[in-house]
Amino acid sequence: MKLTFSTGSDALRSEPRPKRRGWLKFIIGWGVVFLFRLIPFRLPNVEPMLATVMPFSKRYGMFGSFLFGFLGIVLYDAITSGWGIWTLVTALGYGGLGIGSYFFFKSRDASVKNFLKFGIVGTIAYDAVTGLTIGPLFMNQPFIIALAGQIPFTLLHLAGTVVFSVCLSPAIYRWVIRSEMLEIPVIIPSWRKTSS
Repeated sequence: MKLTFSTGSDALRSEPRPKRRGWLKFIIGWGVVFLFRLIPFRLPNVEPMLATVMPFSKRYGMFGSFLFGFLGIVLYDAITSGWGIWTLVTALGYGGLGIGSYFFFKSRDASVKNFLKFGIVGTIAYDAVTGLTIGPLFMNQPFIIALAGQIPFTLLHLAGTVVFSVCLSPAIYRWVIRSEMLEIPVIIPSWRKTSS
């Protein structure tokens, strides 16, 4: 609620705050992730999903963070490889990281140091859960083979997370998440003004 003081007869008046919509920001965030993941010949599992989820968790709460991570995987798989059990497991994994990120950043600044802290722990947790469950549970892969294959995969994932947490997370937070110009109610009225 915003209080406005005036010298007229309505000396104290409250004005409802307009609802802000962040869907354009979600589209920009998913676009960043999709475009990077579509780069040919990139190293496996070096992608910016977690680095993009973290800034969103600071602004859009637990549900918005879960939704960003979950739908980011579901939409990407729908466009590229189709859906499978891996879609469900990885979407729930990134959705879960969104929830964890929300609780981590709830009482912390959106700083490079904090992006790094959560990014490293989140990557290890994500790879442990997804990498050690999909193969053994759904593809009859021996656990020791899954573990041996997961180690270099996780090291690559961690290297990507460190780079993206330092470079991408702060940029997304500053130029996308905190930008009021990308809020839908701000954009739509400006379109109406220019079209008249």
